[in-house]
Amino acid sequence: MEAHTGDRLLMHGRTVGQHDRVAEIIEVLGDGGAPPYRLRFEDGHEHLMSPGPDSVVQHMETPEDERRR
Repeated sequence: MEAHTGDRLLMHGRTVGQHDRVAEIIEVLGDGGAPPYRLRFEDGHEHLMSPGPDSVVQHMETPEDERRR
C-alpha cells in the first residue's frame, strides 16, 4: 500500500451494518508511502493507523498532476 499526504483512506465495514469510514491522510510515517499513517476523520479526531486489507487508498490529484494533462 502506498499513500501520500492529502490522499484519502477508505476503510470498509467489517460486519453487517457497519458503515465504511473515510479519513484524510495527514502524515505518512513509513518509507516510500508505506504505513503507518496519521489520519484525520470527518469529525476532526486524529488516529495513527496501519490499515489492513479491508482498506483502500484513494489518491487525490495534485495541481502538478493537473498541469501534466
